[in-house]
Amino acid sequence: MQKIAIIGAGNVGGQVALSLIGEGAPHLALLDVADGLAKGKALDLEDAASVLKRDCKIEAGSDFSLLKDAGIIVVTAGLARKPGMSRDDLLKKNSEIVKGVSSRIKQYAVNPIVIVITNPVDLMTYLAAEATGFDKNRVFGMGVSLDGARFANLIHNELQAPVSHIEAVVIGSHGQTMVPAPHMTKVSGARLERLVDKKILGHLVKSTVERGASIVAHLGSGSAYFGPAAAAACLVRAIVKDEKRIIGACAYVNGEYGIK
Repeated sequence: MQKIAIIGAGNVGGQVALSLIGEGAPHLALLDVADGLAKGKALDLEDAASVLKRDCKIEAGSDFSLLKDAGIIVVTAGLARKPGMSRDDLLKKNSEIVKGVSSRIKQYAVNPIVIVITNPVDLMTYLAAEATGFDKNRVFGMGVSLDGARFANLIHNELQAPVSHIEAVVIGSHGQTMVPAPHMTKVSGARLERLVDKKILGHLVKSTVERGASIVAHLGSGSAYFGPAAAAACLVRAIVKDEKRIIGACAYVNGEYGIK
């Protein structure tokens, strides 16, 4: 597995790093504007790697030259939501952060794959693609991969079916306009619409859309990080191991499917 860089050493970034160590990543770089935060997390992650019996070189700091030789860069830098905020409320501040980070990626990294996690992720992915100037098929966002997992979890809770038997589909943006698609969702090969009535179906769809806000409300400070980090690590694994899986994500389109 190649060197993977993570920009942003907060809750999401740290958890992404831990997940990748568990996957066997041999070389990570953890960057944050708070130099001490990145270095402190790196020391803790080294200990975690030892616990997990994994050999992983971890570089850390605020110097973007750490991006050199990174084949994959995960962008988690940005502000998190607070109760009552939508993902779009983060737009102005996080736009500035992502543009700045993207310019540094362009400066130091040679044709990496960039995965954006920062919210609002669809817009941040577009900004990253524009700012880096990389081929658009090398810059994409976590998008609805997390929402599909949330939909599957809610279906699991309702039907007690194994999550591994659930193919949950969510399309659109990672936000209030996302569209959980029951007619495309299957449980052990059967369409979800045939397994639950319309009332339950409506509840599952509504709960999926509101899941992120519910987590924010309960936490009181910050937003989800275990789920987003797991989704990011899943994307990295699929790329590195060439798993040939279909995973929901947001990407730059230029005429595909009539969208531009």
